[in-house]
Amino acid sequence: MGEAMTWLQAVILGLVQGLTEFLPISSSGHLRIVSEIFFGSDAGASFTAVTQLGTELAVLIYFARDIVRIITAWFRGVFNAEHRVDLDYRMGWYVIIGTIPVGILGFFFKDQIRTGARNLWLIATMLIVFALVIAAAEYYGRKTRPIESLTARDGIIMGSAQALALIPGVSRSGGTISAGLFLGLTREAAARYSFLLAIPAVLASGLFSLPDAFEPAGEGLNASGPQLLVATVIAFAVGYAAIAWLLRFVVDHSMYWFVGYRIALGVVVLALLATGVVSAT
Repeated sequence: MGEAMTWLQAVILGLVQGLTEFLPISSSGHLRIVSEIFFGSDAGASFTAVTQLGTELAVLIYFARDIVRIITAWFRGVFNAEHRVDLDYRMGWYVIIGTIPVGILGFFFKDQIRTGARNLWLIATMLIVFALVIAAAEYYGRKTRPIESLTARDGIIMGSAQALALIPGVSRSGGTISAGLFLGLTREAAARYSFLLAIPAVLASGLFSLPDAFEPAGEGLNASGPQLLVATVIAFAVGYAAIAWLLRFVVDHSMYWFVGYRIALGVVVLALLATGVVSAT
C-alpha cells in the first residue's frame, strides 16, 4: 500500500492538473513528473482521472451555451431531417464519433495505462517526440478552415488522435489540435473542437476511476476523499482560466511556444533519469 498524500501535495497536484489539462503539454505526464520529482512517489492514474472531473466541469461551464445548443440541435435533427444541415447537429455527431476511438482503446488497455505507460522514460520521450509532431502540424498546416467546415472525416481523425493521449506525455489537446492543423483547420477551430471532444472522454474516465481512487491498491500517493475534493476544486478553477487563456492565445500565437517547453522538460527529465536522481517507476 502506498503512502498517504499530504494536503500540500493535494493542492500542488490540483494546481498542476488545472494548469496543464487544456494546454498541449500533457496533464497526466506533468502529474507523474511533479509527483516523482518533488514527492518521490506517483499520485496514480486514478487520482489523475478523478481530478480531471474538475477540469471537465470547467469545460462544461465554459462551453455551456455551445453544449446546450449542440444537444438541442442534435435531438432536433435526429427526428427532423430538415435540421440536419445545421452545424450544431453535425457537431453533435462529430463529438460522438470522435469519442469512439478513445473509448475502445481506454477500455481494452486500462491496465497498461495504469502501470507501464506511466514509466518516466516513456513520458519524457513522448514529450519530445510529440513536440516534433506539434511543430510539424504548425509548420505544414494551412490554418485556413473555420470550424463550420468540419466534417465527419475530421471528427474520426481528430478522435483517433485524442486516443493517443492515453499515453502520458502525448497530451489530449496536443493530439487533437495537431490533427486539426494537419487537416487545415485554424488554431482556434481546432482548439474549440478539441475541448468539446474531450467532454465525454474525460467525464467517462473520471467517473469510471472514482471508486478506484479511494482504494488505489499501492499506486503510490493515496489521497483521502477530502483531499481529492479539494484538488478537484482547484483543478476546476485553474482549468477554467486556462481554457479562456488558450482560446485567446492561439488566435495570434503559434504552437511553437509549447513545442519548446515540451522539449526542454523532456530533456530535463531524461537527464534526471540518466543520473539516477529520480526513479522511472
